[in-house]
Amino acid sequence: MSSEETGTLVIGGGQAGIAASEHLTRLGQPHIVVERARVAEHWRTRRWDSLVANGPAWHDRFPNQTFSHTAPDAFAPKEEVADYLVRYAENFAAPIRTGVDVRRLTRAADGRFVAETDGGDTIIAHNVIVATGAFHTPVIPPLIPDSAGLEQIHSADYRNPAQLPAGGVLVIGAGSSGVQIADELNRAGRPTWLAVGPHNRPPRRYRGRDFVWWLGVLGKWDEKPVETSGPHVTIAVSGAHGGATVDFRELAASGITLVGRATAYADGRLHFSDDLKANIAAGDADYLATLRQSDAYVAREGLDLPEEPEAYVIRPDPPCVSDPAITLDLAAAGITSVVWATGYASDYGWIECDVFKPDGSPRHERGVTAVPGLHFVGLPGLSRRASAFIWGVWHDAAWLADHIAARETAPIPA
Repeated sequence: MSSEETGTLVIGGGQAGIAASEHLTRLGQPHIVVERARVAEHWRTRRWDSLVANGPAWHDRFPNQTFSHTAPDAFAPKEEVADYLVRYAENFAAPIRTGVDVRRLTRAADGRFVAETDGGDTIIAHNVIVATGAFHTPVIPPLIPDSAGLEQIHSADYRNPAQLPAGGVLVIGAGSSGVQIADELNRAGRPTWLAVGPHNRPPRRYRGRDFVWWLGVLGKWDEKPVETSGPHVTIAVSGAHGGATVDFRELAASGITLVGRATAYADGRLHFSDDLKANIAAGDADYLATLRQSDAYVAREGLDLPEEPEAYVIRPDPPCVSDPAITLDLAAAGITSVVWATGYASDYGWIECDVFKPDGSPRHERGVTAVPGLHFVGLPGLSRRASAFIWGVWHDAAWLADHIAARETAPIPA
């Protein structure tokens, strides 16, 4: 066992940790980055085989490096994203140590932090940046018991249709992951059901521009996080197959059966809320609002972008939406598997500092907590809507690194 000291300890070697390391390096701040597995591990092992980035390559990247094999308007495969992050870290010789898992983080009486690793070593730091993100533990609601005899996996463990037993598949959750997995299963010839809850549904492209471009010029990436007590509303967007607007009516036309939110299970039957039509309509409203805001921007700025009136056309509801199933006998329907695309919970139980809300998320202001020297980066809404994205986290990390550098050079009070 050994002990060493550094200025700043960055915990996590994904996009957030790499961004933090780059800016600390730029400022000449001594630091160490530790990663429990490989750099960008989640991109390789907690994603399905065919996943591509949800944003085009010109957008979903750090400012100082482009993708090697994906064209700017295309969508990088997950392995290339991981390779991109590895290469980026190598380019500035980021001091990353892989295979180091921090099991406990405490703050000593002198204000320094003590990180205890799985190998029994300790790292003492004046500052800590927690760059592990917010998505740690896959969430599977306790709805369908194991006794139902179904194969049940989370989207984090889904890889491809061949891993599931023969038969139909119910995908629960219709955000980006659920939509793409359901589409892949359907294209593979598997009878597929998709449970659709509240969601936002932006246009993939409109008037010749990707929706991420529209979010930028409309100022939406810079929107400040809003504290709400209501449920999180997911976004249905996809870069698969070259990128296309997610249209649940088209998914239904392709053979996917849409149902509402799954609510209860009893005697082999799964019950659904009677909210499918309302959820689809709310997604349509979000989609149309983006089109109208984009048109207003074009007119206001006098841009020469081609009009696209056909984008406003909403096709009629398919039967599964106009007359949705409220209950489903899973065996009679031939469903043998359930894929839960129901998100993740945070797990900061290893951090023994009083900076957490009752729901387990950290209290902070732009990543700075009330405990001097303890910081977070890579969280959704850390400073604005863009914070959880590769380029957004880069800017958040720059601000945090400047904050740490100023803290390190501040005079000690008399």
